Amino acid sequence: MIRALFLALTMMLAAVPAHAVMPDEMLKDPALEARARVIGQELRCLVCQNQSIDDSDATLARDLRVLVRERISAGDSDAKVLDFVVQRYGNYVLLKPPVQGNTLLLWFLPFGLMALGLGLALIYLRQQPMADDEALKEE
Repeated sequence: MIRALFLALTMMLAAVPAHAVMPDEMLKDPALEARARVIGQELRCLVCQNQSIDDSDATLARDLRVLVRERISAGDSDAKVLDFVVQRYGNYVLLKPPVQGNTLLLWFLPFGLMALGLGLALIYLRQQPMADDEALKEE
């Protein structure tokens, strides 16, 4: 029984996402490091598939993590750090891009396609003859 619990606990801990932040990258002030972690979760690794820079082992992600920590150490606010990174890499670097003219399709196309699919399904179902009507006609 204890062996099974130990195995289950080990498997649950293995499923927790790992952070790629190395100890030499971390800021000494825990408050500043916490800010860097929050910002790092909002920024996309540019060479990975939908991974934040905080979770990515890529060299470019490490460079971005170091850049974020440099800007925070220089006294920038979180918004200024994000603006600085967006100016360099564009909105693509944000895991949640803002709703604006060039991202409208990204945000609303899934809902439009779902409404279109529901509308087509409704039209199809209305055009189908009712099974009970045909059964009554045959009698």
